Amino acid sequence: MSRTIGTISRGVRAPIIRNGDNIAEIVTNCILEASREENISVRDRDVVAMTEAIVARAQGNYATIDDIATDIRAKFGGETVAVILPILSRNRFSVCLAGIARGAKKIVLMLSYPSDEVGNHLVSLDKVDEMGVNPYSDVLTLEKYRELFGYEKHRFTGVDYVEFYETLIRAEGADCEIIFANDPRAVLPYTKNVLTCDIHTRHRSKRLLKAAGAEKVYGLDDILSESVNGSGYNEHYGLLGSNKATDEQVKLFPRDCQVVVEDIQKRLYEATGKHVEVMVYGDGAFKDPVGKIWELADPVVSPAYTQGLEGTPNELKLKYLADNDFADLSGDALKDAIKERITQKDDNLVGKMASEGTTPRQLTDLIGSLCDLTSGSGDKGTPIVWIQGYFDNYTTE
Repeated sequence: MSRTIGTISRGVRAPIIRNGDNIAEIVTNCILEASREENISVRDRDVVAMTEAIVARAQGNYATIDDIATDIRAKFGGETVAVILPILSRNRFSVCLAGIARGAKKIVLMLSYPSDEVGNHLVSLDKVDEMGVNPYSDVLTLEKYRELFGYEKHRFTGVDYVEFYETLIRAEGADCEIIFANDPRAVLPYTKNVLTCDIHTRHRSKRLLKAAGAEKVYGLDDILSESVNGSGYNEHYGLLGSNKATDEQVKLFPRDCQVVVEDIQKRLYEATGKHVEVMVYGDGAFKDPVGKIWELADPVVSPAYTQGLEGTPNELKLKYLADNDFADLSGDALKDAIKERITQKDDNLVGKMASEGTTPRQLTDLIGSLCDLTSGSGDKGTPIVWIQGYFDNYTTE
């Protein structure tokens, strides 16, 4: 009888990771223990993934508000700084903003509206339409924003982020002025010193600002891109991908992850004789249809992965074949015809009608999203995910 189970994603429990722990050894041991405990054999092309958080924790990749403030002062001279296009997340941005404010005399905070780039809404798009505002061109002062929209609170968190960020900035001893706009250049009449805090559009924002006459332009990826007074850092992403650790400290996105995934792959091969793919994952890349939040607040889904996870899926759409090429078949004849077509498929199906509707995304983005949903972000205690059968298809026995 043919195998009836396809892809399986398992959350694997792990000990609480601390600075200095050997993360490769711990992940390997957790998989081997799960294999013994559940009587599951490790197979070739299994995927083992771990959250970026436990890698960063093992590395001790942390920085304080004072570390951030020191870097901000070094780059902007302690003067007025425009902080533009941040996401509305206390976990992601509040400690970073405290450090930025501590290192400046005044903050001109420019918030995008009606939502930030990952879908956290200040106000609804319907409300913007109702008030006759064009978010692509209209620049609003705080007074005008309050006149139009009042004191809106986020539907899930119950926080008025405008008030929250203003209070936080002033608590650090900096003056604060808030405007609302979506064009990064809208802040230049206020100051030529700009820290752009967007994630996935940051390169465009920097280019537009420099071309428009900004004098000092940095992104969050430029802050703590090297160590400050012995702090953690990330040479590629700086503060991007960081999370609140304590009220005075952030955990940065992990660095040097490639050696970690390759070490785990080697250890598992030595222990099992199987070639397993390994990756580090952060946020998945998916959107909440109710809260409208696009989950990807990290700069990438996966900062490191083994070679077998490179590329995109190369899959046929079974329902297309059933409804078109083999519409006159049913039962075993249909099953056999589809299996035969799969075994004969081209190595590259890009542009072929029979692959239309399959998800055109990188494997690491797809698998990372599956991992993020499997492990969750709360108290499940499963920062390691073991996936089997991901690369199977309808012909796999």
